[in-house]
Amino acid sequence: MNHSSIYSADTRPILIVPYMWIGDFVRGHTVVRVLKERWPNRAVDLLTTPLCAPLVDYMPGVRKGILADLPRGRLSIARQRALATELRQQGYGTALVLPRTWKAAIAPALAGIPERVGFVGEFRFGLINHWRWGEKALPRFIDKNAALALPDGAPLPPEWPVPQLLVPAEETGRWRQANGLGTGRTVALAPGSMGASKRWTYYPELARLLAQQGFDVWVIGGPSEKALAQEIVTAGGPQVRDLTGNDLRNGILAMACASVAITNDSGLMHIAAAIGTPTMGIFGPTSPYLWAPLNGLAATVQTTSKLSCQPCQSTVCKMNDHRCMRDISASDVLGITRRVLATAHGNAAP
Repeated sequence: MNHSSIYSADTRPILIVPYMWIGDFVRGHTVVRVLKERWPNRAVDLLTTPLCAPLVDYMPGVRKGILADLPRGRLSIARQRALATELRQQGYGTALVLPRTWKAAIAPALAGIPERVGFVGEFRFGLINHWRWGEKALPRFIDKNAALALPDGAPLPPEWPVPQLLVPAEETGRWRQANGLGTGRTVALAPGSMGASKRWTYYPELARLLAQQGFDVWVIGGPSEKALAQEIVTAGGPQVRDLTGNDLRNGILAMACASVAITNDSGLMHIAAAIGTPTMGIFGPTSPYLWAPLNGLAATVQTTSKLSCQPCQSTVCKMNDHRCMRDISASDVLGITRRVLATAHGNAAP
């Protein structure tokens, strides 16, 4: 029997244990696509947190999400056992454990999933039974994750399939109507990010300039961005709407409706790019090569100043001046926005 017939005969579902940060979760859809190419007859499920759960609904090729509400920083064996019981009932044949921690591998092992694939990581002997080595030699985060979906020892492809989020037009229409939003040119601003050093300084000024140019402006983010959203709304005036909230689905739908998204290096950047919305990513301390979406950006915005400390990959500016972000002006970002809109829509922005 050849390999293709073996793959066709195996119909046991596959479980992916992804990284649970929003951007990393979106990038995990590349792993789904690689698995579906390799095993088209096997269903693929994703373990998910309550925060990331709405993303599963828009990922083609994913059968369902399995909710794992495990506390951060603790093993919580009782909850791991309960999760393992649920996993055992699904009859999984394979689990891909993307994080390299003990905690991520416990429930699949307790569930007795026959093939548990992952990098050795925290010396997870017994929890992972199909070990992979050489993680540190792989250049990017996506390479480390998607390589687990390939046969052991297979070379990396020249390009990975990009993440996809497919949002139905009827759903975005209902969302617009429920929020009293029009259909004009809209710029979505995502001013949040994990780590203060990745947050661009001048969103309030940019909102004011965009409103003066006649754009509708939406501020997108979670509850931790509420105070910043109010600052941006105050600076920009009545054409600026605060759409931050607790439900990530709200952010997904907003990005699907926007004419262009302007974001820091954040989860919402990956969401917007995976949807196909023209996305401008503002980068300071982090490297676009390592962390930009595989989908590509309509514009990668960085300072033109030559800074010896950039990229530092640090969540806090060690130079105490944050020049990698402060040297990017609101007027420069406005000009890039107009060019992106002109390119995306084939005519000049208003």
